[in-house]
Amino acid sequence: MKLLCFASLLASATAFTTSGAAFTSQCYSVGDRSVQVTDGAAHRTRRATIVMDGKANAIRDRIKTVNNTKKITMAMKLVAAAKVRRAQDAVVATRPFSETLQSVFGGLIGRMGGDTADIPLLTQREVKKVTICVITGDRGLCGGYNSFMIKKAEARYKELLAAGLDVDMVLIGKKAITYFNRRGYPIRATFECGQNPTSKEALAISEELLNTYLSGETDTIELLYTKFVSLIASAPAVRTLVPFSASEISQKGDEVFSLTSSSGDFEVERTELDAAEPQEFPNDMIFEQDPTQIVNSILPLYLNGQILRTLQESVASELAARMQSMQSASDNAGALAKDLSMQYNRARQAAVTQEILEIVSGAIAVE
Repeated sequence: MKLLCFASLLASATAFTTSGAAFTSQCYSVGDRSVQVTDGAAHRTRRATIVMDGKANAIRDRIKTVNNTKKITMAMKLVAAAKVRRAQDAVVATRPFSETLQSVFGGLIGRMGGDTADIPLLTQREVKKVTICVITGDRGLCGGYNSFMIKKAEARYKELLAAGLDVDMVLIGKKAITYFNRRGYPIRATFECGQNPTSKEALAISEELLNTYLSGETDTIELLYTKFVSLIASAPAVRTLVPFSASEISQKGDEVFSLTSSSGDFEVERTELDAAEPQEFPNDMIFEQDPTQIVNSILPLYLNGQILRTLQESVASELAARMQSMQSASDNAGALAKDLSMQYNRARQAAVTQEILEIVSGAIAVE
């Protein structure tokens, strides 16, 4: 076997040499015929051309397609990272207003002595009907972000029905709207929210929820959204949005996240913020309006701020999920391109070996 391989290599080297002795006029006798081989300039300057088969060409085209896909997924990851930073800046920009609102509310509740019986949004009712507000995304390519939230909403809907309560839904995001519409769930209202939530969009949602609650059409409103944990983790969360709890509003702290880059990798830093101190009003201060009316005017603003904040947090969770999904897609594309390159090289080597064998066989046949 070793002898045959050495003879094949020697014959191929002899066949491809560019010296004059290699391409002289010779006459070979094959059966009853004579074959004249004449030396010429074309033979001396001819280069060996490897003709690839269809399989190798298909692999080469697929490698090119996979590499182009990898470039697209990496670009989508960087775009999502830029949008996460924008969402982070939006949260920081709304923080001063939320702190001031929380401080004034705490001071007014203290001035009223904790009496909230005349404030509808702080009054607990007997629960007979529940409205579920579900926040999802408008787009896909973000891993299990939308599916996790939809499954959570379905489970909560069935749980409330099993408890003997009437349930309807307010849906935010195209994915939730499409899913629950096709399955015939009771839907009260729908809203679309892009990747840059605004106070105008939050105001439209809060007005719908307030009108539903104050008119007595529902007894409590639950908010289902995705809580932003990190770039690789997020958790579906459920909270009672209306009616409010006075102690929760005045004592609940907050947290702010910031996207940073370290050694080329994205990271998230979270900062816990304490609750704002209640504003102190002097005992001799005279209010032009009754403090109860002021609180009734502040609570819709607080609801609007909470909805805007949850929209921003949900968008940040969606973008983080998209970053992780596109990173996984890029890694898979790189691994696939590497495997395809190995297959291509093997096919190319097989084609070269086949041509060498044909040359050797031809040389042996004419001897």
